[in-house]
Amino acid sequence: MSEKAIVLDDQAIRRALTRIAHEIIERNKGVEDSILVGIKTRGIYVAQRLAKRIEEIEGKKIAIGEVDITLYRDDLSIKTSDREPVLKGTDLPESIQDKKIILIDDVLYTGRTVRAAMDAVMDKGRPAQIQLAVLIDRGHRELPIRPDFIGKNVPTSKSEKIVVELAEVDGIDQVSIHDK
Repeated sequence: MSEKAIVLDDQAIRRALTRIAHEIIERNKGVEDSILVGIKTRGIYVAQRLAKRIEEIEGKKIAIGEVDITLYRDDLSIKTSDREPVLKGTDLPESIQDKKIILIDDVLYTGRTVRAAMDAVMDKGRPAQIQLAVLIDRGHRELPIRPDFIGKNVPTSKSEKIVVELAEVDGIDQVSIHDK
């Protein structure tokens, strides 16, 4: 895999997350009864950064949770073959009943990860609504899923891969396009 281009550097990621934070606050008229739920793994770090920005802007903390979609994937038997899936656990800070859930992921591609995350959330209760925030929307949807909040649209070919690197996991903040 070779890197073709850097799409977002650390400053661009910071600006995109600040804009998404403002949009979340505006659309929801504040953050009352809202919970940010990061999709493991990098979606959790994006959610934590958004929560920090929202608190800086709004002066109020917003609850953060995380969801593990391992058992909800529609390709589980294909991906796991002879080995057992590794569960990382779903952790929601409070009841999601009648709350606004904002699912957070790093990259939106086919929509299958988001569908699995919605199933995992719905197994925990009945939220008032579910919204979706993504750092990168690269297109190529296989399911009718559309993000409510987008950091950047990055049209790609199916032969390309988007690589999101975050300091918490990778030691650097950047998003790049690679040839497969």
